[in-house]
Amino acid sequence: MIHNFCAARAYGGALGLALLTLSLVGTPARAGDARHGGTIAQRWCAECHVVSGDQASAFADAPSFGDIARRRPDRKEIANFLANPHPPMPDMHLSRSEIDDIVAYIRSLDPRPAPRDGEDKDAPLPKNG
Repeated sequence: MIHNFCAARAYGGALGLALLTLSLVGTPARAGDARHGGTIAQRWCAECHVVSGDQASAFADAPSFGDIARRRPDRKEIANFLANPHPPMPDMHLSRSEIDDIVAYIRSLDPRPAPRDGEDKDAPLPKNG
């Protein structure tokens, strides 16, 4: 009986993750609230990532949110990464709204002007050397 409960619970979790992923891929992203995304990032991400300019330190192997922003990944790429975390990043069970907010926050850290309308990602930067 307990085995069936655990299997059903695992199946339900996998189904929920699959539905979340499909909902992120199949619909246009909402704009997101960058300020709220910054609050979420401080709570969930700051242990490993530098999420703001006033943060003293973080895990050396985790890129800062500013570095991620300067790479200019498109919104869908960041959202999919957050929806499908992989080790060592923990599964934080973020809602679609929270993901949109974190994406908006990360994108707000890029010091360059926003891409033109209809463009979610700039052309890749040239490689040095």
